[in-house]
Amino acid sequence: MIKKEITDLELKEFLSSLEPDKMHIFTMAEGRARGALFHGTRFVNQIRVQHNLGILESYILGQAALASALTIPMMKDTEHTVIRFEGDGSAQGYSIEADSSGYVRGYLFNENIPILKPLENWDLTEFLGKGTLTFSRIHKHDKFPQSSTVSVDSSNIAKDFAQYFAQSEQCNTAFNTSIQFDKQGRIIGAGAMFVQIMPKTGGTNKIGSQVDSRDQDNLEDEKLIQNIQNAFTACPSLGQIYSENKVDSEDIIVGLFREFNPKIAVQRDILFDCHCNKEYYENYVKN
Repeated sequence: MIKKEITDLELKEFLSSLEPDKMHIFTMAEGRARGALFHGTRFVNQIRVQHNLGILESYILGQAALASALTIPMMKDTEHTVIRFEGDGSAQGYSIEADSSGYVRGYLFNENIPILKPLENWDLTEFLGKGTLTFSRIHKHDKFPQSSTVSVDSSNIAKDFAQYFAQSEQCNTAFNTSIQFDKQGRIIGAGAMFVQIMPKTGGTNKIGSQVDSRDQDNLEDEKLIQNIQNAFTACPSLGQIYSENKVDSEDIIVGLFREFNPKIAVQRDILFDCHCNKEYYENYVKN
């Protein structure tokens, strides 16, 4: 990918004042839950300039790319995932590729979405509509990708991803994506977070090896899960938080999930880019 430069000098100066883009991956509740918080303000701005997008188009593709980036910590070994939504709305859909190496790239099917009336909110039903969300995963030695598709209504991309994991992966996973614009339409803050409840078997420090995976969650465990969900739901707008530059990512994680003793496992870079180059394509064509 030939990366385009952000030419808005005022925006560039503002971005330089922010906390670096970074993904913080964490566990909590003695391994009963895991999650990641991604500060992606520069990430979403790069998407916008790369595709020369308007506000609505930046919002849709940015949300999809942020949510897709959150799937990277869930990947096993060397993995590449294509996440594709096809809908009956005016945007038609999107395609995002996320790689375990930390690279994300993607595009909208229609990058010039018609807007027939002033927007009253960020409900995306009119633009994405009802459709299907497909995850296609391929590992290093796979000959063919493994794909799974669910139907979604696409009023909210984060909820679409949560619905996919609930139906296809049978895994209780919550997503939060957020983009903040200023009065001039600049992207001044962007962030995303997921929290996933892990199965008892093999997943916790104290009880993982002692619990049959067929056992139903007991009342205490149900209460723990509900409390984690409540804490997640209490998260304010991540885009606004990052635009204000008053707290860093670790403060956000600790502030939301303090009672579950969260531990940062790793920090990593996530880039809207492609590590392909001329040599890569020459070898691809030859082989």
